[in-house]
Amino acid sequence: MVSGRGLISIWFFVGAILLAYGALILGAGIYELGHPPQSRVVLANLHANIWWGALLLAMGTFYVWRFAPWRSK
Repeated sequence: MVSGRGLISIWFFVGAILLAYGALILGAGIYELGHPPQSRVVLANLHANIWWGALLLAMGTFYVWRFAPWRSK
């Protein structure tokens, strides 16, 4: 980068993408709880989108926190 600033780790951006996707998938899963679709899939009772969204949200939060450019090493 420019004068005195270090490079930003690619893992920070990976974490930001995981955080965004996790929030979207989790939000869609929570919305689906209140507004179920007309035709449900066989394993809909497992609520995979809620679990998957929560996992992505947790992973994204970890990566953003761990590789944040404003944290000192």
